[in-house]
Amino acid sequence: MQDGKIAYTKAYGMARVSPPMPATPDLAYPIGSISKQFTAVAVLLLQEQGKLNIDDPVSKYFPELTRATDVKLRNLMTMTSGYEDFAPQDYSIPIWYTLRDPAVTVHEWAGKPLDFEPGTLWQYSNTNYVLLALIVQKVTGEPFYKYLREHVLDPAHLSGAFNAYTDRDQLKLPGYVSYAMQPPRVLPLEASGWYFGDGELAMPASTLLKWDLNFINQSILSPASYKQMETPFILKDGKDSGYGLGIFVHDRNGHRQIEHGGEVGGYVAENIVYPEDKIAIVVLTNEVASGAASQIAAARHAAAPPTRRQTRHNTRPRRRDASEHPQRLRQSQIDRSLFTSNCNAYFSKDALADFQATLAPLGAVTNVTRARSSLRGGMTFGLYRVTFAGGATLIMDTYTLPDGKIEQFLILSKG
Repeated sequence: MQDGKIAYTKAYGMARVSPPMPATPDLAYPIGSISKQFTAVAVLLLQEQGKLNIDDPVSKYFPELTRATDVKLRNLMTMTSGYEDFAPQDYSIPIWYTLRDPAVTVHEWAGKPLDFEPGTLWQYSNTNYVLLALIVQKVTGEPFYKYLREHVLDPAHLSGAFNAYTDRDQLKLPGYVSYAMQPPRVLPLEASGWYFGDGELAMPASTLLKWDLNFINQSILSPASYKQMETPFILKDGKDSGYGLGIFVHDRNGHRQIEHGGEVGGYVAENIVYPEDKIAIVVLTNEVASGAASQIAAARHAAAPPTRRQTRHNTRPRRRDASEHPQRLRQSQIDRSLFTSNCNAYFSKDALADFQATLAPLGAVTNVTRARSSLRGGMTFGLYRVTFAGGATLIMDTYTLPDGKIEQFLILSKG
């Protein structure tokens, strides 16, 4: 979108590999966590109507949850609650294929001890937005998606938007997964109830651009509510979290940028808006754990001024514990005692064969360097560069539990 108008839509590649079906611009894709900003708008509408306040404590609605008097709705919306993320993985774990009551998810994960004191740290957590959707239900007395449709989607004229989980028949293209960059395999969408207020919407790219135009024109909420939504939360130590209410808020060379990505089983999306410049970029893809959406969106930044910010990586020396696994996978072997049950399920016969097909020709692993680490979902995330004897470098990421077991192990791309 440029000058507040849709300037270009284009589809590339295949929507379905077999039988072949080319991608077309009118196809709807799940947008994953971009859905969170729609939930945030629903909450802010209720605040405008005087039915709640985003500084209400969670205890006003769910007093039984952990530290509910200390956690505010604002903390949920800005990812500063301390409630642990129930879905940090970049692959689909077995339990996600069973029907789920969202209230069970909230009581399980927001019933745990907090990961940190509310307002002191920023940590991404889907749990926050499932809880917010349940609060919307409690306040309105209506099913969450009914309220969202009638008060957010329809007023924004988003007729192409739908719930990917409850309206699966409207989803015309499958999602895919690629093990270690091998040819993609179909990956079924998760069961209903897991993504609820945090990642359930689907729509064509042009529909999401219409939503972006609502941000640019401030046509759904009052200016005061948009200001609240687009103001980054300041942590108790005075640091800028970079996250508003359901959106990341950045500065690119003096130009305000609103951004959010999304990922659910088989699909990855990216959405970027420059409100004052009336520019928006949407990229929708149907392969999970792929950086294509963000890479394509970054390439389109030629439409906007370059950023002054630089990403800093903490480079650390080779870690022998991380290098062991690519070595084993070259022979289609892993020590399953080192992995969680979820990660062992990920390493199916097909996955092991694909990893071997990618890694075996590259020769022995000569170096593993950790580029970045962070905390999420009670686990440590690690991003690594793995170098092989043949000279190739691949990017690998992991999630590791406090007991040392590995919950996620992915080969993502060439370094």
